[in-house]
Amino acid sequence: MEDFELPEIIELSEFGGNFTTYLEAVYEIFKHDFVDSKPSFRGKKLGLKKFPIVEGKEYTFYHMTHEGDIENDRIPDLRRMERISWPRPMIDESEHTYLKVWRNTRRGEGGIKSRILILHESERYLVVLDERKDYILPWTAYLIRGETKLARYLKEYEVYKNAETANGN
Repeated sequence: MEDFELPEIIELSEFGGNFTTYLEAVYEIFKHDFVDSKPSFRGKKLGLKKFPIVEGKEYTFYHMTHEGDIENDRIPDLRRMERISWPRPMIDESEHTYLKVWRNTRRGEGGIKSRILILHESERYLVVLDERKDYILPWTAYLIRGETKLARYLKEYEVYKNAETANGN
């Protein structure tokens, strides 16, 4: 199976360590990929969780570049920021044989949530999409840290694929 090539990462050091300049450059990539263009996932249009706007930037941007369980206290994650150019090609090319794509369900604040996950296994990178009735929201994307967590995602994927096969899909 042929690997799926991703764009180069964008590092803080390329901006002389100036975080403000770096953040703006990272945002410009996000804006190009998700705000200024009309992306879709397998024929279904992608929307964007814009609100609340934080420092002039759409909220999805913060989910893709910051981490933390408490929404208002999320902190910048340099690993997420470095890889901001990865979600769009993974979404666009989600049918590539290398990428693992499946649906999962999680219990959250608003009840049970069903999400679409796209995994680039060798890079340990996961893109999470939230399917709505008429559109899909890019929800978050991050580098998977730890062997146990990666193994849990891979097992979840295998269970999903086996269920799909059993159902004739």
